[in-house]
Amino acid sequence: MTVDISNYTIATPLPISETNPIALELIGWRALLECPDVISMLPDGSLQMTAPTLGASSKSTKRTRCEWKEPGYWLLSSAADHWNRQEMRITKVNSLQKVVIAQIHVKGSERPPVKVFWNKGKIIMGFRSSYLQDDPVNSTVLENVPLGALFKINIHANSSGAVSVSASCNGVKSSSAIMRLDNSWDTKTLAFHGGVYNQIDYSESTDPEDASICVISDLSITHS
Repeated sequence: MTVDISNYTIATPLPISETNPIALELIGWRALLECPDVISMLPDGSLQMTAPTLGASSKSTKRTRCEWKEPGYWLLSSAADHWNRQEMRITKVNSLQKVVIAQIHVKGSERPPVKVFWNKGKIIMGFRSSYLQDDPVNSTVLENVPLGALFKINIHANSSGAVSVSASCNGVKSSSAIMRLDNSWDTKTLAFHGGVYNQIDYSESTDPEDASICVISDLSITHS
């Protein structure tokens, strides 16, 4: 099955230009044409996304990413159910062995309600119940997700603010508790993201070979 990100926005670890070091973002079909070193379609229709630890980042961080972003934002109340379903494998990970693989992003903030990490072979959920909450509360969703193993990750949110994350790998399935977003999120515009977002800061001493790579074999975003 071909993973279609032609209309998604791709955040790359590449600079906008030689004189502008901020990370380049562009529409999916152009990213596939112009940035084959970091995003490419494999022969079986899977999508490979690569984020060298040393690269371009946004103004607010020193962390690189190669992420898809769904086209457009939404309110929790805009649909009864919001789903992000992703089947993928991590084929390489940075030296810290920690990478964000999916999230519910909030427009205009670096404090999203939900982040999902692959962290040293575990799937971890970070959750903020309130928009003003500084630090997320982390919980383990699934253990024993080895490097290179195929796994599924689902994020579900409903119009009343109930959120859960489920994951499966090698026949083992697990889900988080049902979390509750408070009403501070009701007016915030949200969007699903996924791919690889390194959780390690780069510096002048960063190994140029250090990187995270994922292969996404199925991707589905629904609001209904």
